[in-house]
Amino acid sequence: MSELIGVKPCQLCGRSLKRGTTEHHLIPRTCHKNRWFQKNFTRERMSQTIDACRDCHGAIHRLIPREKELGRSHNTIVTLLGHPEISKFVDWVRRQK
Repeated sequence: MSELIGVKPCQLCGRSLKRGTTEHHLIPRTCHKNRWFQKNFTRERMSQTIDACRDCHGAIHRLIPREKELGRSHNTIVTLLGHPEISKFVDWVRRQK
């Protein structure tokens, strides 16, 4: 797929869509006031986001609905892609138009 000018590609599936991307907080904002997260992560780390297409962003929250689990265990691109169901979804969505 050709790169659309001015459109950031999804950092998970690599697609560049006309609709663009959304920001996905690697550590969900609802966890930022939790003491465990404050003790284990800096403010900068908790503020990190990735650009995700709407399909991948929706899949993340659908497949890992518990936000504390998402923040503790799947807070990098590598760990997100290491999740079996997300990996399977990303492989599938890469083949879509």
